[in-house]
Amino acid sequence: VVARQLGAEGAHVALRARDEAELARAAADLRGRGGSVLTLPGDVSDRAAIEHAVERAAAHFGQLDVLINNAGIIQTGPLEHMNLRDFEQALGVHFFGPLYTTMAALPHLKARAKDSPQGSAIVNLASVAGLVGSQIDPLYSLTKGGVTLFTKSTALEFGRKGYRIRVNSIHPGVIDTDMGQQTFAMRAQALGTNDTEATRKLSTSMHPIGRLGVADDIAKGIVFLASDDAGFMTGAGLVVDGGYTAQ
Repeated sequence: VVARQLGAEGAHVALRARDEAELARAAADLRGRGGSVLTLPGDVSDRAAIEHAVERAAAHFGQLDVLINNAGIIQTGPLEHMNLRDFEQALGVHFFGPLYTTMAALPHLKARAKDSPQGSAIVNLASVAGLVGSQIDPLYSLTKGGVTLFTKSTALEFGRKGYRIRVNSIHPGVIDTDMGQQTFAMRAQALGTNDTEATRKLSTSMHPIGRLGVADDIAKGIVFLASDDAGFMTGAGLVVDGGYTAQ
């Protein structure tokens, strides 16, 4: 959905994901809409593969203007029931993924920023769980909290060094996607029930706007942060949560 929104704004898009079938479907959808897209299958926690992918994208399009760190997984459950593999997987995707990709893309973003009116842009997908604590998602909060402060710190460093790279994060509430459905199921299990509809209603009730978010809500926020319209924003967190954290 994010790629579709970017393509609609005229962006040339490089897509990276582990699921090659889903990657192919997304690319076909973009091309069917007249978009320009490059697919790069692979794992965001694999540093060497990330570096190779970034170089391929830069060579293919001739430049990199925007980096969006959007990969995510969900692992809900009590801390004492998690094992080392759970921690490694969550950190690999949510923390090391943005770190490796940012490091690999940095030279290209710096070079492009010199000729761009508002500089280059990085958008990191965080979460409301990276702003406030969670009763049942401690590992998710840990990793997304890291993304929140990584965003602020890189924004400050790049600003101090005059790189002209804006770095911002976006913080969704509960979004009605496949991952959202996983959240309902895992929360129901954590509460000792299989009633996912009840957990869905509970999650909805926690959003004062009266509904869950949808993917388009977040995609539009990401496109805004990536655009020149957000030219005076860096180190900021755009909260798109239906009022969840206002309580």
